[in-house]
This record gives sequence, structure tokens and C-alpha cells, in this order.
Amino acid sequence: MKQVIEGVLLKAIETLKSQQKIKLSTPVEVKVERTKDKAHGDFATNLALILAKPCQMAPRAIADILVLELQTHPIIAKVEIAGPGFINFFVNETEKSLIVSQVLAKGSAFGQSDYGQHKKILLEYVSANPTGPLHVGHGRGAAFGATLANILKTAGYDVHQEYYVNDAGRQMNILAVSVWLRYLMLFNEPVVFPANGYRGDYVSDIAQMIVDKYGKQYLVAWALVLDTLPEDEPKGGDKELYIDAMIKRAQTLIGDEGFKTFHQSALNSVLDDIKDDLKGFGVVHDEWFSEQSLFDSGAIEKGINALKASSHTFEQEGALWFKSTDFGDEKDRVLVRANGQHTYFAADVAYHWNKFDRGFDKVIDVFGADHHGYIPRLKAIVTALGHNSDDLNILLVQFAILYRGEERVQMSTRSGSFVTLRELREEVGNDACRFFYAMRKPEQHMDFDLELAKSNSNDNPVYYIQYAHARICSVLRQLNERGLTTVDSVGLQHIDSLVTKEERLLIDLLSQYPEVIESAASTCEPHQLSYYLRELANGLHSYYNAVVLLCEDEALRAARMCLLKAVKLVLNNGLMLLGVSAPESM
Repeated sequence: MKQVIEGVLLKAIETLKSQQKIKLSTPVEVKVERTKDKAHGDFATNLALILAKPCQMAPRAIADILVLELQTHPIIAKVEIAGPGFINFFVNETEKSLIVSQVLAKGSAFGQSDYGQHKKILLEYVSANPTGPLHVGHGRGAAFGATLANILKTAGYDVHQEYYVNDAGRQMNILAVSVWLRYLMLFNEPVVFPANGYRGDYVSDIAQMIVDKYGKQYLVAWALVLDTLPEDEPKGGDKELYIDAMIKRAQTLIGDEGFKTFHQSALNSVLDDIKDDLKGFGVVHDEWFSEQSLFDSGAIEKGINALKASSHTFEQEGALWFKSTDFGDEKDRVLVRANGQHTYFAADVAYHWNKFDRGFDKVIDVFGADHHGYIPRLKAIVTALGHNSDDLNILLVQFAILYRGEERVQMSTRSGSFVTLRELREEVGNDACRFFYAMRKPEQHMDFDLELAKSNSNDNPVYYIQYAHARICSVLRQLNERGLTTVDSVGLQHIDSLVTKEERLLIDLLSQYPEVIESAASTCEPHQLSYYLRELANGLHSYYNAVVLLCEDEALRAARMCLLKAVKLVLNNGLMLLGVSAPESM
């Protein structure tokens, strides 16, 4: 309906131009918004104020001639001018009611549109280091990304979902050496575990797998491992220097191939667990992009050469730098160190060069809030590589903080003291996890209330919405149990008989659903859908308590059943996009 009014306004502008009642040489964007106060109509626009300057006319005068062109359209019952030139639209009640038949006709496709014009979007999200199981913090990014992908697809975008696997960096080497040390401990070597090693039970499990497959092939005496190593942190040393020295010692003692065995075993085990965990959470990526592939394919050098060719690099003290400050970054960034090693930033260059090289119209990166500093440097990369930085959208998601009662659960991936996403799902269920994670703006702080998520109360938003769906299903079952029949065609013929305030509210809310989808897609804000579903559920519960749904009047009963079926469809469609089930009984 909003789009219809926008179209009517555009047509009115063209008519006024052809009649030379206004002079307008440049295109104008028409925006229509729903009013917050229904006393001011259903929709409003500030178009007259926007046209005032280019048309060199007073806003009120433009509003007057626009209104004359709009009065005859069948969808519009009344048009009013407010203030300096705002135009308020009152929609014909009969036209509003048509939304019920539209919902029933489109069914699961209601809400789908061509708004995105099939533009190709690469959406990268989660991308947690494969150094351990996903924890509750990663869960929020997973739920946000998957829900955003669903909404973008519904709005007409072609979405490619990607997970960037950090399999070539230092953290994976630390995990590999942690597994090797646990391997030695399984043979009763007196290993003193590094302060900076990974300690979770999964590390020992991987070590046992290697023992089962390779036996004592990589067994080395602890005294030989420790010989001439620097001190670790507990003895006054530097834990970072110690763990790096331990990695080099492992590579020397068991050889590159041996170390690769531990590296790949750890990577494969953790990555398989992550994939399985995400699949169980309803999150499926189209591609798992390996960081190592950037090195193996030569993409790192291609990205760096592209920057060199555009004169955006310089050498200093033997290192190769990117002139990031030329594009608004706070400092220039090293691409290749003086020792010839590529930096993590060089991989970022290659990966984003690769993303756009694959032909995507827009790239969306979903990062944790601790990656705020990445925004200017990645925008700089994209610009320097010849792309529009606006085509890269970086979204920051705050980690969720888990509480058990009043006690906050402390989490550390290294120490192994953390609550996994799988444990959270087992405790509160997928539905609560998916909804709670997606019900706030991603950049907002989030406390995950376990007790609320498990409660069967109206305070629990996911329960409240699911119960609305189940209530409708219950009414439809009662209809059959009482031997009553309704015919949708009869109900649709009598939709105008739905005149209570609760019925008019539900009809209005149904018409908002496509707009909510498009708005959530354009702003990358899935929480808009969560808010909408709560409002729709609230409208349904109020309706259920206000009228006799299975009334004696056959025509009115049929109309009410059509309305209920339409609400049920929209609740189901919206919950599906959030990755939440729509139960028929509760």
C-alpha cells in the first residue's frame, strides 16, 4: 500500500510537469511513511517540502496542487495538508481489507518482493577462529547473519553466505602445539602446559585421536622439548615469546610434516564440530573459504600487486606498507614485514580483492564489536582497489553475555572455561536462542537471560509469539470439532464486516509485513522483524480475548476465520525467517 501511494505521487508529479504547473528538471525521491498517530491519517509524506527549492515554490502551494491530483485515486479516502506542507493520506477501509485476500492467495510467498532486484550480495559471518567450539558469543553473530540472509533473500537479493576459515595464522599453530603437548601427556611425559596454550577438553580429545592413529610416532621426551627454551609467564617470562618458541621447537623435533599432522587434525576436528553445531542451529553457509587458499592460489601477491600498480604502497625500513592514511585510516598498514613474512592485513587485502573479483555487487562483513578498528582499514582497501567503499558494509555485533541467576559466566577460549553454543541450545532450545539473539540491534549490548528464555510466560517474547500461532491453530481445530464449516470465499466477501478496533489493527499490521521485510533488508536490521512479530502477536491475543471468534453469524465467522488464517500465515512466515518454529499446539 505504501508503494502504491508512492507510485500515485510520482504519477502526480509527472502530470503537473506536463501541465507546466511545476518546473522540475532533476529526479526526486518520493518517500511515504506510516503515521504514528492515526488521527493524522495512515500515511504521510514531506514531498512538498522537498520539491519547494527545485520548483522555486512555497511548500504549501505545491501541496495544494498535488492534493488536487490525488483526490480521485480509489485507494485514497481523504487527503489532508498539515503544517507547512505535509500531506496526510487516509486509505479507503475497503482497500485496506484486501490485504487479507492477498495474504491467503500468496501464502508462504507473502512478503517476498523484487526490492533487491537480484543484486548479488556476499554475506560473511561467524568466521570464528577454528581453535575451539563455538561459544555463546559466536551464537549471536551466527543467528544475526543467518536471519539477515533470510530477510535479504525474501526482499529479492541473491545472497551468498560465507564463513572465512582462519586456517593459516598463528592461533592455529598455538592450537597445534597445544594438541601435541596433550599428546605427550597421554604417554605420561611430565609436561608443564604453557600459559598461552589452549586447554579445553576438546584438545585432549584430538590428541587421543592422533594417539589412536599414529601411536608413539611423535613422542619426544619432555626434557628434550624444554631444553634451552625461554621461561614461561609463571616463572617470570613472556608467555607470547614462550609459546612461539615452543611452536618452533615442535616443528624442529617432529618435522614440518609431523607438525602439519597435528595442525590438520586439530583444524579438521574443530571445523567439523563448528559445521555440525551451526547446522544444528539452522545456520548453513554456502562456502567455507580457506585463508590458506589465498596463499596457495597466489591471491595474496595478486592483491598486493594490485595496490602496487595503483601506487598505493611504499617501502620503509625493508617493509612494504599500504598508504592507508590516504583513505582516512588512522595509520598506514604493513603488508610485508622486513623478514619477508606477510601480515594478517595482507590476507585481508587479498580476501576483499577476491570478494569483489567474484562479481558481487555488495559485500557485507559481520564482525564482533572488538573489530571496530577494522572498518576504516577495510574501507581503505576497497577504495584503493578501485571499488566504491559504500559497496562494503561492515556490521558489528556485540557478544552476548550469559547470566546464571545473578552470576555472570566468565568465558575464556584458551582456558576452556566457556559455555558452548551447543550447551546453550541444549538448555534453552534453538527457538529461544535464535529469537533472543536477533531481537535487538546487533550493536546493542545483550544480556542473555536463561531463566526468561526457558519460561512459558508472556514475558518470554518467543513463547508469546509462538503461542499466538498455536492459539489460531487451536481455534481452527475447535471449528472442525464443533462441526462448523467456513468457506474462505464467503469470508473474503464479508471482510468489511470486520469493524472492531482489534480487527482493524490486525488488518493494518498485516499490510505492514512487506514493508518491514524491505526496511529490515535495506538497513540490515533483522530486529525490526522481531519487534513486528511481537506487535502482531499482541494484536492477536487482544483480538482473541475481545470477541467471540466462533460466532453464530456464519458470514462474520467466515470473515474472522480468514483474518485468523492470514495472521497465522504471516506469523509462520516471519518466524521462519528468524529460524524459529511455529508450533500448532503448546
